[in-house]
Amino acid sequence: MKNPNRKTVFRLIDLPNIGKAIAKDLQSIGIDHPKKLIGKNPFALYDELCTISGKRHDPCVLDVFMSAVHFMEGGAPRPWWAFTDKRKKHMGSIKMAVKK
Repeated sequence: MKNPNRKTVFRLIDLPNIGKAIAKDLQSIGIDHPKKLIGKNPFALYDELCTISGKRHDPCVLDVFMSAVHFMEGGAPRPWWAFTDKRKKHMGSIKMAVKK
């Protein structure tokens, strides 16, 4: 797994779990540098991507966004699927709130 120096990394594709396709997705929503991920809400980034592209992306894209924000905010590099349970719990709580 990639583990760049988060203080000096300047290409999105150098981040853990980020390849060319996800880098392009991030660029389409104004994230063109890894440091721009700091303080961002991955759920909001995912919603913005879906809105801008006009389609619902695979939820695994959200997991990748979560992993990238986590890393840039000081967390250890982790595979994107390590965030799947957290995403599912969060999405489940949103669905429950909407039903009430």
